[in-house]
Amino acid sequence: MIVPDEKIRLGTPVEGREIAIRAAEAALAKKAADLIVLELTGLTIVADYFVICSGESTTQVRAIAEYIEEELAKSGVKPLGIEGRTYSHWVLVDYGDVIVHVFEKETRAYYDLEKLWMDAKIIDVDKDTPDMGREDKRAVHP
Repeated sequence: MIVPDEKIRLGTPVEGREIAIRAAEAALAKKAADLIVLELTGLTIVADYFVICSGESTTQVRAIAEYIEEELAKSGVKPLGIEGRTYSHWVLVDYGDVIVHVFEKETRAYYDLEKLWMDAKIIDVDKDTPDMGREDKRAVHP
């Protein structure tokens, strides 16, 4: 859970990672499915982290994206932009170094961002374990 009085400074990979993990925690709190955090450092200048997850319906996709925004705002972190909220098949929340993608299942399968960024490291964010944010050392891509 995000601590309301805690401030997060933007601009370094460690801080971006913290924002990505907090966004993932918020998504999981709204029952997001198939959540994955990709570390893109060194692969692109677009962002250092992608948080990717799915919702069962456009209503859930919108709720997940809004909750992420609300939870990060409690720590003083505001998005630079939000796209796709009107139709909510794919909502993109841009935090600069971190981009959150909340998809409806079918839309996620169509765009398959994980395959596009298959060289990225996967950050394991499992809400059932106390070791939040540990790196996944498994071979994750076939």
